[in-house]
Parts: sequence; structure tokens; C-alpha cells
Amino acid sequence: MNYIKGKIRNTIYKNDNGFFVGTFRVKETNEEFMKEYVTKTITITGMIIDPNEEETYLLYGEYIKHERFGFQYKFNSYEKEKPSSIDAVIEFLSSPLIKGCGEKTARKIGECLGENAIDLIKENKNNLFLVPNMTEKKANTIYAAIISHSSNDDLIIELKNYGFSIGESTKLINKFREKTGIYLHENLYYFKKMIDFNKLDFIYTKNFDPESKVRKKECILEAMRRISDTTGDIYYFKEEVYSALKSYFKLIIDDTEYEDLLAELKTDAWIVIDNNRYYLKENYEMEHDIAHQLKEINDLPNKEIEQFDDRILALEKSLGVSYNLEQKRAIKNALENRISIISGGPGTGKTTIIQAITKLYIEYYKLSPIEVLASIALLAPTGRASKKLAEATHLPAMTIHRYLKWNKDTNDFAINETNKNNHTLIIVDEVSMIDTYIFDSLLKGIYKNIQLILVGDTFQLPSVGAGLILNDLVESNLFSYTSLEHIYRQSNNSYIAYLAKEIKDHTLSKNFTEKKDDYNFFLAESREITKIIKEICKKSIQKGLKADDIQILAPMYKGENGIDNLNLHLQEIFNPPNDDLKEMVVGDVVYREKDKVLQLINNPECNVYNGDIGYIYKIETKYMPRKKEVMTIDFDGNYVVYAKEDLYMIKHAYAITIHKSQGSEFPHVIMPISKNYYKMLYNKLIYTGVSRAKKSLVLVGEKNAFLMAMNNNYSSNRKTSLKEILVNNL
Repeated sequence: MNYIKGKIRNTIYKNDNGFFVGTFRVKETNEEFMKEYVTKTITITGMIIDPNEEETYLLYGEYIKHERFGFQYKFNSYEKEKPSSIDAVIEFLSSPLIKGCGEKTARKIGECLGENAIDLIKENKNNLFLVPNMTEKKANTIYAAIISHSSNDDLIIELKNYGFSIGESTKLINKFREKTGIYLHENLYYFKKMIDFNKLDFIYTKNFDPESKVRKKECILEAMRRISDTTGDIYYFKEEVYSALKSYFKLIIDDTEYEDLLAELKTDAWIVIDNNRYYLKENYEMEHDIAHQLKEINDLPNKEIEQFDDRILALEKSLGVSYNLEQKRAIKNALENRISIISGGPGTGKTTIIQAITKLYIEYYKLSPIEVLASIALLAPTGRASKKLAEATHLPAMTIHRYLKWNKDTNDFAINETNKNNHTLIIVDEVSMIDTYIFDSLLKGIYKNIQLILVGDTFQLPSVGAGLILNDLVESNLFSYTSLEHIYRQSNNSYIAYLAKEIKDHTLSKNFTEKKDDYNFFLAESREITKIIKEICKKSIQKGLKADDIQILAPMYKGENGIDNLNLHLQEIFNPPNDDLKEMVVGDVVYREKDKVLQLINNPECNVYNGDIGYIYKIETKYMPRKKEVMTIDFDGNYVVYAKEDLYMIKHAYAITIHKSQGSEFPHVIMPISKNYYKMLYNKLIYTGVSRAKKSLVLVGEKNAFLMAMNNNYSSNRKTSLKEILVNNL
């Protein structure tokens, strides 16, 4: 294993999780490449506990070139060098690490106990009394200092023996300090916010009793979380929790014990039981927090926009538009009410309304450009949605995560109840995508003396996370609400927006398969779908369209008409192999320069977010200082570099899921429709896919599958309490 040995010179950066950046004086190495750095100082990065300039470290890793920060030694594990000679023992004991032991005493200890002095003292404090003139007070001080210094090293070894990695062990010790060992033996599930639950459960069952009460209670809580992740429910019934417990963890518990465990979890404030509804405490509290915070905002006096009719008329003239009555009502309600909600399907003018609201607000309050930035915040759940918002208003817009300054390492927000933002007008678009946790976090991060405008489509797919925020707020009937129904026809023979409304209302036209100016339905059997989509794409390219103009949306990844297979075929059409285009192979996936790709994970440090689409700008071999393949992806002018090990963050994006398309619009959308998608074919999913199309929509597949999807409403049954809490408390 390659290593460098030496001492830390100084600290450049470190965080609470143990991530460290510093400079390091190299004393020794076993790697030929690194020998030129011996006696030199280099930059190091990695996870480390309490880095100390007095100690000698062995770091195991590799020397790389970071795209932003240059050359650095990235270590994956480390160990402290034990004093291995009498001189080293004396140096260690006389260092600032061991308080109460000066150089004279250190020399006596070294001469008396020899090169194994440290181990002898750790084994038995009384060995110190073999040293001439050693007092009890001094022996106690030296012993305590040595034990304190070595405890973390011993704990890392113990954690490794249990099954934790060095990185995980370092994170845990930096977080929990001296309590790490206590939690390890009492209930290692304390670590569940930092370590994957499946791994914790595996370690627990390997080292402790798998039928213990501790494990059963923790698995009940985890089963609840997984139900929320799967269904979006905020609360559960005890029968479904029991079923999940058996399914996920193979735990069979008799009824009496199950009731007792639930009662203990309630007593210990892990869960809340209310009218036979079972909540994780955090879910219960978030819904009540949201209701309380909305009440505080809503109780403030409304505002009045003087001469609104004259102002809206002047705006219409300046923009060359004409607002209908429901749009004017939406604009006026937004400017005068503390909380207002605007909902509408495609083609109903939501974006036009947001533009009008911002322009009238700026004009009415006579805001300077600097005041605009300080007063107005435009937010959306995804990067593409925020970009669309910025383009419509010509004002800065950002993701909610970025606005709240999300830290991906800790999964916390720097903007919170103790550190709020000062904006007075906040417009949030695509609210149907926002879950309970994000909405609660947003409300905690803003002052109550604001105007909050929530814009979305109540019929779109609900959020990935738990909750049904937009629908619950609308159905409470407590806030100003404007439903936009009028569709602005693109042409006399346009159909996309009307099809979306027909799907929503279950009133599909008999001629829904007929070709329109902006719509076509190619009837095909399942085995023909991919072939037809390829032909459509080929003809589109011949007409001058590019990969950026066309988006294929499908419900799922697997199967002959799944996203993975579609991307394989579509890559050959949109970006075939070419001697001039470099490639990077990961498993059985080939990435090629100019490929269209999708970001799967939020990465605020690089300003790229889940759902963002980009293109591979360059694949190259860099010497960092070793030979390494890297890929640069262009996200609308934001160039982000990925090493091979980072490519789990992306997928090809010629075809993407309908879920990933939320918050986005595409000029031309192609959607395969097949009974092979089974339960993924349901009303809101198809509606959401259809409503992503801006200029044209092509459906390819089975007519009966489409009808089946339209009549399948299974997604509308999320169990939430927010509406009830609002009605009962506001």
C-alpha cells in the first residue's frame, strides 16, 4: 500500500465531519513517484480526527490534481506512527501532547522503561512508579494524557473490527467524540443519520442479538421512513408498518410485543400516535410547524395596490399582452395577500402572471436594481425550473436548496430559523414538486413579514419526498387561490394543452389519436415502439432538430421500451461513434463527447442539481499528476469536471423519466405508451409527461394502454394531515 510519512504543518480547512485540508511535510515514502517530494511540503486532503502538528502520520492514498485546487495528496486512511525508539519516546512524552511531562521527566521514563514505555504505561499506570522520583500526582497526569491521546486510535480499531470503514469511523468520532464508544455498545443505530441503515443493521445483526428490543424498535422506525419514501405518506396505520417490518427486515413479532414496542416508541418521543394514525415525530412536527408558520404570515394585514386597473393596463401596453379576468385576479391577489396560490395546467399563462407580478411589484414600490435583489426571491425546486423562471422575469432565480445554502455533507441548511433571509416577496414555482421537509425548511428560513406566492399545478405528479403540500394548501380553502382554466390556443388545430386538460378531467376526446398541428399518436404494438421512436428521431434530425430540441419521456428504466434501452439506441442516432469524438467506458455504458446527459444528484458546490441536463464537452486524459481520465460536462455554460468514479452522478438523457422532467419544458416531446409499463401508467404521470411539451408532442404505442393510464388514479391517495391541521388551527 502506497504511503507518505511526515507531519502536518498547518490547517487550511476542516469541518465537523472530519474532512481536512492542510499542508504536510513529507519525511518518507514507499512510492517511487513521490520520492521527489521528500523534505518538501505538499497539500493533503482526507478524513482525519483531531489533526495535530506534533505527531507523525502515515497517510495512504494518491497524489492527484484537483481541477480547482491543484495538486494534493488525497488520503483514504491513515495511522499515527508509534514511538519506536527511546529517542522517539522521549520526543513524544516531552511534546505538548502529554501535559505534565517535561523533557527531564520524559528522558527518565525513556531510560527506565525503554522503547516500549508508552505501551507499558497504558497497560499499567503503576509502571510509572518504576521511574525514580515519580510522584503520584505526576504519574496520574501523564497516564491520563497518554490514555486520552490513544483513545481515538483504539476506538478506530474497534470500529473497524465491527465493520466500519476508516472514513466512517473518522466521521463518527468527529461527530460523537467520547460518546462514540458508548453508542457503539448501547445502540449503534444512533449512527443512522451518518451511516446507511442497511449497513448498520448488518453490523448489528453480526455483532449483537438480531431479536433484541433495540433492533426491533429501530427497524420499526426505519420501516416507517421507507413507507414515506415509497408512498409519500406522512402518517401510517400500524398494520402497514407491521407488513413493512416483515418485508424489509424479516422480523416476525407477536401482536402483544408489537403493541408494547409502539407504546415504548411513543413514550420515548420517537413516534406520535393520534387517532390511530402513527407518525414519525419529525413528520408530525413538520406539518404542525408549517401550519403555525403559515398562520403567522397570514395573520399579518394584507396590502392594497392603489390604482391597480390603471397599472395593469399600462403593463399590458408596455408588454403587448392582454390578461384575461382570472389572470388579473391572480396578479391582484398575489400583490395584496400575504399568501396566495396560483394553479394551472399547461397553456394557462402561469409564467406570464409571474412576470406581471414582479414588474408591478418593482414599479409600485419603486425598487432600485439593488433593492430588487434584496427584496425579491424567485425560487424553484430544480435547476431547470429556476432557469425557466429567470428567463421569464429577467431576474435572478435559484433552487430552494441554493437559497437555503444547503450543505450536502451535513444535509443541513445554513439559512434556518436562527439565520433567516430578508426578502419581502418570495415566488415559488413548481410547488407540486415540493415535499414537507423542504417547505418546512423554507418557511423557517424566511421572516413572516413577507408576501409568499406559490405557483404550480395541483394535478401534476406529487413530490418525490413525503407530503402533498400544494394540494393540502389549496383544499384547506384558507388562502387566496386562483385556478387558471382558460387555455391560450397556439393555433386553431393545436391540442397539447387541451389533451392535458382532458386527461385531468377524464374527458378524453374520441378522436384523441388524430394528428393535429402540435400532436401525433403513432399506434404501435409494444415490440415496435423503440423502432418507431428511432425513425421519428432520424426524420427530426433531417429537418434540422437536435438532441436539445427533442426529449423522450418514459415511465421506467428497465425493459425493451425502458429508458436504458432507449438511450442505447438513441445515442447511435443523435451521437454515433466518430473517430473525432473521444469516449469513456463505465461498465457496459459508453459515454461519448457531445452526449446528452442528466445530473442525478444535487451538487451545490458546482452549481449543478438533480434534473439538470448538459452535454459532454470534453473527455481527456490528464496527468493529476498520474494519468487519469476526466470528463467535462457543459450545463448551459457551467462546466463541471467528473472523474470516472464520479459518473454515478449522471446518466444519458436522450430519454429520461417523467419524474425527472418535472419543472422542465421541452420544445418537442416523444412519449412511449405501453402496457408493459404496468402500474407506472397512471393519470398524473401521463398528464405530467404531456404537459412538458411546448411545441409538439408525439405519443407512440398502444391506444388501450393510454386509456388505461388515464383511468388509473392510484397515485392520489397520500396520507397527510396538513389540510386538517390548517383547518382546525387557522
